[in-house]
Amino acid sequence: MAIKIDMLRCFQAVAGQGSLAAAATALGRTPSAVSMMLKQFEDHIGAPLFETTRKARLTPLGALILAEAQRELGHFDRTIQAIEGLSQAKLGSVRLAVTPSVAQTVLPPVLLQFMQDHPNVRIDLRDMDSAAVAEELTHDRADIGLASIAALPGFERQTLFSDAFGVVCRADHPLSQNWHDLNWTDLQGVDFIANGLCAQITDEAFQPVLEAARLTVRNTASLLGLVQAGMGLTLLPRLAVLPGFSDLCFLPLRDTTVRRTVWMVTPPRQMVPPAVRAFAEVLRRLRVNDR
Repeated sequence: MAIKIDMLRCFQAVAGQGSLAAAATALGRTPSAVSMMLKQFEDHIGAPLFETTRKARLTPLGALILAEAQRELGHFDRTIQAIEGLSQAKLGSVRLAVTPSVAQTVLPPVLLQFMQDHPNVRIDLRDMDSAAVAEELTHDRADIGLASIAALPGFERQTLFSDAFGVVCRADHPLSQNWHDLNWTDLQGVDFIANGLCAQITDEAFQPVLEAARLTVRNTASLLGLVQAGMGLTLLPRLAVLPGFSDLCFLPLRDTTVRRTVWMVTPPRQMVPPAVRAFAEVLRRLRVNDR
């Protein structure tokens, strides 16, 4: 007969309580059931664990085995707690790969709510461009991706929000003085700085502007810094204009409906750990309205 965890728990209770009756009360069992289980344990060991039938004093072997039993029971109980915590999203981790604009404008209230509800779940947040988000997901380095990316084979995708593209320039740029009738032709002949999101704009009238760009910058903060320094202007979704660049302005385009769509991308639901599922639910519940 193999040693069962209940045998160790029974032995520990008898040793701690000092009698079969007290141990039975603590375990919620009858004294005869506790006595039988203890006898099975001693038979398996092949030696007595108590010096008297009253179970008031351990043998030297019993004292050694009690120490091992307590260590094993502690480990077992911690393992069960961890398993239950993981299954109920009380423990675990969530790896997020997101674009900078989403990290700064969308995630703060989501993170606040989730961390209040799940204080023992760890969050690993990394910001990067949309192409890098797709790489992180496909190489299993992220659980949730928030970016403007095409559908990935084997992943689920849900619209998080969308926002309009517009011209981003310094407040003293000539275009900012007469922006009410701004259109694609106004961008021809200016110093235009391309970025990764420009690939989402399929309007034919924009292509000459993109082809004429001599500078392409992938990082949003670096891009805005160059615009701020007077290197040129660029095209970005409204939410991508990060806080801290107050001397820049966002100019909407007339007669264009081009928008950036941000998706929440995850593995199939049945493959997602409970903590990740819980975070995705908070994100869905608190997602921003279409802008």
